[in-house]
Amino acid sequence: MSNEDLMKKIEILRNKMILVGMSEGFTSPNTIRLSETLDKLINLKLSL
Repeated sequence: MSNEDLMKKIEILRNKMILVGMSEGFTSPNTIRLSETLDKLINLKLSL
């Protein structure tokens, strides 16, 4: 996965997490799951 692709995935997931957080609450299981996935992508980006 290229750096550009990774950045796009991070941005898309970030926006989705915000929308889910606003509709379901920031401590909902779906928001937490998205946040954890986002953390993994960000950590991957930082390790490149």
